[in-house]
Amino acid sequence: MKISISIGSAYYNGEEWDKLVEYTAIADRIGIDEAWSAEAWGMDAVVPLAYLAAKTTNIRLGTGIMQISSRVPSMMAMTAQSLDTVSKGRFNLGLGVSGPQVVEGLHGASFAKPLSRLRECVSILRLGLNGEKLQYDGDHYQLPRPGGEGKPIRLSQPPRPNLPIYLATLGPKSLQMTGELADGWLGTCFLPEKGDVFLDDIKLGVESAGRSLSDIDIQAGGYFEVTDDVEKLIAKLKPAMAFTLGAMGSAKTNFYNDAYCRAGYEDDAKAVQSLWVDGKRDQAIQRVPDEMVLKTNLFGTQDMVRSRLRAFRDAQVNTIRISTKGESWSEKTTALEEAVDLIRGEQNSW
Repeated sequence: MKISISIGSAYYNGEEWDKLVEYTAIADRIGIDEAWSAEAWGMDAVVPLAYLAAKTTNIRLGTGIMQISSRVPSMMAMTAQSLDTVSKGRFNLGLGVSGPQVVEGLHGASFAKPLSRLRECVSILRLGLNGEKLQYDGDHYQLPRPGGEGKPIRLSQPPRPNLPIYLATLGPKSLQMTGELADGWLGTCFLPEKGDVFLDDIKLGVESAGRSLSDIDIQAGGYFEVTDDVEKLIAKLKPAMAFTLGAMGSAKTNFYNDAYCRAGYEDDAKAVQSLWVDGKRDQAIQRVPDEMVLKTNLFGTQDMVRSRLRAFRDAQVNTIRISTKGESWSEKTTALEEAVDLIRGEQNSW
């Protein structure tokens, strides 16, 4: 099982950038396998990785995720090739559709038919990364533009047919597409005991493409901390869960809430969302079941954490993605080192 971390956040604005760079360099030295950079309306996902490529040696660097509506596929391919060059072959291209509030509100693009848009985007990316001419006739993308003076163009950077493409997907159809087209899945809302809610659809996709689940890097995880005060930590993590259920998307379109509903928490997920949307934030937080927090993370006593690690392993997770405690970067670094020691130690016993 590999270990991955996130750097910054979707809303990161560059605060204490030098310390984040140092943290990532230490993660590289202690054997963290991958670091993922997100984007929403703060720093973009690409520029931080280009800088970190020069400050690290072994850790793979990925966009987690690059929003497809903010860029055209040809530029995504060129950017992926460039990042792969400056990182000396350590780049993972993570993609996602984001949500209607960001796509339509920030980028001014239509969110309609996000699944077919993502499929077409990946197809064009494969053309570019394979060194083929970018010629495509789809519902969302047409290359060259019809009726103009353009012609099919081949990207000039060396082909990278094996550059990994990861998809952050949640709905059944999008999970099937992930299994069909992607090299990896960036999973969220993942409860190992309900892993079939996600993985059964991914398996359908890989089978339709003549592949197997072992061809897909399944990434999932959560907050990691060894503690005896489990109740206190549950209370600390409930606001984030309430935000996910109530605010990660509109009241009409919330893929995260839908995923928890499919995992058997429909009554809880809808109740929290309703309270949140009505402005009853404190009540929404209190309504989050303890079980949802416990099963989507890896915390508690050492025995509890080891048990959760085995649960993720048994659910066929290949890469455990963790976040750790710490108010300061020094505390975060220490917590990350302790987490790596525990995870590697547990793995040695398997």
